[in-house]
Amino acid sequence: METAQLKERLKAQIIEFLNLSSTTPADIADDQPLFGEGLGLDSIDSLELIVLLNREYGIVIKDPKEGRKVLVDVNTMVDYITQHRTK
Repeated sequence: METAQLKERLKAQIIEFLNLSSTTPADIADDQPLFGEGLGLDSIDSLELIVLLNREYGIVIKDPKEGRKVLVDVNTMVDYITQHRTK
């Protein structure tokens, strides 16, 4: 899967997993921070994103420090998925 396709798929999955019904993939910039001033996600959402990575890509993140490095924005998530996916 090409990077651009993976980014669009991941955005759609983020919206679905986090039930962001008023958000579209076009609303999420690739480099927009997912937490804080960016998309405005919180710590509960980060757990949901870790579950998403596990279910959809076979990626297990156990270390919270690693999770903080991965869940920065769509670009960092896609880079991590590309390097670590098992599905």
